[in-house]
Amino acid sequence: MNVNFLSFSANNMPAFRQVGEKQLPNPVLCMAWSPKRDLIALANTTGEVLLHRLASFHRVWSLPPSEYTGKKITALAWRPDGKILAFSLGDTKQVVLCGVEKAEILHMFPVQSPVTCMNWMEVMEESSVLSSFYTSEDESKLFLPKLPTLPKSYSTTSKIFSEEKSDEILNLLGEVRLNVLVLGGDGGNVELYAYGMYKIATLDGVSGTCRSLSLSSDLKSLSVITEVKSADSSADICYVQLDTGLLSDCLPELTRMARKFTHISTLMQYLHLSLTCMCEAWEDILLQMDHRLTKFVQEKNTSTQVQDEFLELLLWGQSSPELQALLMNQLTVKGLKKLGQSIESSYSSIQKLVISHLQSGSEALLYHLSEVRGMSLWKQKFEPLGLDSGAIDGAITAVGSFSLKANELLQVIDKSMKNFKAFFRWLYVAMLRMCDEHVPPELNKMTQKDIAFVADFLSEHFSENEELFNRKGKYFNVERVGQYLKDEDEDLVSPPNTKGNQWLRFLQESTHLKESPLLFPSYPQKSLHFVKRMMENVIEHCLQKPAEVIGKSVKQAVFLPLYAISEKPENTPRLFELPSLWNDKKNKMHCVVFCMPDISPCKLYLLQKGTDPNRHIPNSFMSVDLSLYHDNADDDGAAAQSHCAYSCLDARFYDDQMLTVVLQGSEEHNSRRILAQLSLASSLSCDAEFVLEPSMRLDQQCSTIPCQTLVLGNQWREMENMKAEFVAVNGIRKVACVLSANFRHIRVFEMDVEDEDDEGVDSLNVSAQDGLATTITSQGPVEESEGEAREQEGEAVQNTEEQLESEEAL
Repeated sequence: MNVNFLSFSANNMPAFRQVGEKQLPNPVLCMAWSPKRDLIALANTTGEVLLHRLASFHRVWSLPPSEYTGKKITALAWRPDGKILAFSLGDTKQVVLCGVEKAEILHMFPVQSPVTCMNWMEVMEESSVLSSFYTSEDESKLFLPKLPTLPKSYSTTSKIFSEEKSDEILNLLGEVRLNVLVLGGDGGNVELYAYGMYKIATLDGVSGTCRSLSLSSDLKSLSVITEVKSADSSADICYVQLDTGLLSDCLPELTRMARKFTHISTLMQYLHLSLTCMCEAWEDILLQMDHRLTKFVQEKNTSTQVQDEFLELLLWGQSSPELQALLMNQLTVKGLKKLGQSIESSYSSIQKLVISHLQSGSEALLYHLSEVRGMSLWKQKFEPLGLDSGAIDGAITAVGSFSLKANELLQVIDKSMKNFKAFFRWLYVAMLRMCDEHVPPELNKMTQKDIAFVADFLSEHFSENEELFNRKGKYFNVERVGQYLKDEDEDLVSPPNTKGNQWLRFLQESTHLKESPLLFPSYPQKSLHFVKRMMENVIEHCLQKPAEVIGKSVKQAVFLPLYAISEKPENTPRLFELPSLWNDKKNKMHCVVFCMPDISPCKLYLLQKGTDPNRHIPNSFMSVDLSLYHDNADDDGAAAQSHCAYSCLDARFYDDQMLTVVLQGSEEHNSRRILAQLSLASSLSCDAEFVLEPSMRLDQQCSTIPCQTLVLGNQWREMENMKAEFVAVNGIRKVACVLSANFRHIRVFEMDVEDEDDEGVDSLNVSAQDGLATTITSQGPVEESEGEAREQEGEAVQNTEEQLESEEAL
């Protein structure tokens, strides 16, 4: 075996330029570099997500946990364009999409099981069909008006979005090119989300807990590292390759379907927020009249009906002492005026939201569902993906019913506003006369038609209802709009009166139109909330079917047990642990790097597997010997060599040809830590053959795996005064972030240069900020003074801990 020498003499200048160092107050759970900018995202044990820039590791913003998200972050992933950050929450089983520029939550969706790892990949496969699709304009913008901005005056939307912009919701799609967010969880649950929003596949056949995963850029296969529990206290680390050929074969159709379904998902969220704003626009004060009348019935001694007493006041101007006490003492002239203003304001707000938001969103939803239905009729192209025209027809019908119910609510609002205006105008004048106050001349005039209108209103709304009292605790339902906004399964207390409607009578008498699929059912007894939930369930079923069909098409192509591990303490974060997966887009290979510390602690293992399972490519296995030789000098100046066996603490793929590793020396050499770059070109080009025995684990036949000696050259740097253990890298930006064993001490390096002097970090700030967008540097919502104070406190604690660790080592 050839031995390569590595000199550690003091004259060697350290490789890589250190541009930042920080002591963090809370331990870091996971970290990931942005694929496009010099930004790194961190998640700590408090559930906080932080974004730091390269220069001096300066913080841009932080997103604290909230009751709407959760506190236990389990994984991080960047969208390939670097504009959205996804993170998963184990305590609430949710995935959150966060805007990078303003630290705002853009979208959230639930998952079946807690996510343990995630990967966000952009499809790089090109075709003539896709190229024309990428360059074509979204035709929906030509036919559909722009959706109005969500109101800013309601609290619920502000809890979800820091700025209530409908554009932020609909711009989640990003670029036209397809990108897929892959989530792996407990029990082998794997889910694929197009554009990070629409689920295109659900996989249940993977055994064990997912530790790492990578979807190939050509969509031909998905590689997964799983941890399979054994009967004893140990577990097996296994490599699984899944054949996702259907996604690759139907890539143009999949992209079109995913774009449409993601539009549909965002529109459903838009309708949900619009209805939430409507519910907040409706005020509890509108029920004041119902409660006052119910109390009046319970306390009065006469057997006269309430509507009769009001009609007597209307026709003869006379009222009973009980009614006069109700009007003057409980309702009061001032209270009546305030109630009238509240009803008018609330109804106007709800009416505007229905017209501008619900109707616009429903029209856009019908448009996109109709296009999806057209796609489903092209069975040769879209039937393999699970598009069912019958399910889509049901979704279109459900949206039509929702639109009808919204129009019905508009009619109820319009009628109620006219009724209440006439009623309050008359009652206001009557109460002024009771207290002998002056009545304005413009209010004193009341025609016979106005009297008949108020009489009809009293007859319809002021009749006592015993059944309503048993259900709601009140006898009256004067206010008819709120029943449409209640999120309850019960029927409407006062459904609209359709008696005499010529159109309904015509439909009931027509044999052919009664069952026509062109007519949407109206559900006159149900509320708007009920119809909306029914619509959401139907559309959700329509969206889930392709995910089930595509998921069943995915088959296991390779199952390779790698090695066994002993049970580790639960407080050890698994997010940093090896193995690590890499998608080599250029050579269309999946690469895996791992260690087997129980079998051969001084070796690093590399595995390469072709992304296309249908092409027979031999498995490429290689091990790298981490034994190095030091150049030392004795007292007489004579050169001497000493052997040091290193173990690999962490290893990450820097790019297709380079591996970034953190090495630890033996105790004889003070357990020194090294950050190094390892070239894979020579290691993976070895001609030695390795014949895998499928009936045995890889660690049981590791002695036959070809081995090469570590070659570092000058691409290494000793981590002085730091127990370096984990690393995150970005070969595109040429940066690395090293994390200590206590998860709080961080150093950041530029990897393509060498330090020439020790001028300090400040002189490097300008060059380090070149890759950072101006919008991000200027829009950090976090108060830096508070953040720096917390970090300084953490530094003091950390310095004390490091001093104790040094004393223990001595």
